[in-house]
Amino acid sequence: MYFGQLPKDCFTAMSKPSARRRNRANGLVTARRADGFDIAVKQSFGNCPKYIQARDWTMLDTARHVPGPVERAGALGRGEQALVAGADTFFIASAFGSVRDGASHGVDASHRGGPAGFVRVDDERTLVLPDFRGNSYYNTLGNLLLEPRCGLLFLDFATGTTVQFAADAEILWGGAEVARFAGAERVLRFRIREAVTAENALPLRWQFRENSPFLAGLGDWGETKTKL
Repeated sequence: MYFGQLPKDCFTAMSKPSARRRNRANGLVTARRADGFDIAVKQSFGNCPKYIQARDWTMLDTARHVPGPVERAGALGRGEQALVAGADTFFIASAFGSVRDGASHGVDASHRGGPAGFVRVDDERTLVLPDFRGNSYYNTLGNLLLEPRCGLLFLDFATGTTVQFAADAEILWGGAEVARFAGAERVLRFRIREAVTAENALPLRWQFRENSPFLAGLGDWGETKTKL
């Protein structure tokens, strides 16, 4: 989710959809290898699990897993638009300050969830996201307020395909746009700079089990339309 070289200091977000649990860790990258990297954890704390949809996962035979092609573009194609428009989950990467300035600085990865279709596609370069009440830490919003550059990751849970976006975020604190989304306290607007689609990238598959019980408190989404 981070576009560019992996920094020495980083934040990671770990989510366990099968148990609807979520944890955040702040650490130091201590080793880099061809198959991954090691992180020495400096801080760890639980995060709000409110909008995590329950999914059960299975691992494919990794010896036979062959990732598909990777495509880069300056905007969303029809396939990417359809995936985003139907999503109930994605992840957002943001950053604040120098990664060397201490535990309160660095890059951050965070989960976002909502009713299916909660991310609105306005056009091939613009996404609109309602921000619901969470744990009031404002980790992501605080970062975006000071540094609007961010990365977005959407997953096709059935095929293992990933879609990543490099984007610039704008926070809308009120007004008609916020009122259009039932249950939203704010709205984020993303301007896409680059899209990267990796077909069959992951040897994992997820089976949907149930929505978060907190979705029922977000009101009626019948009037929220996705533009395609």
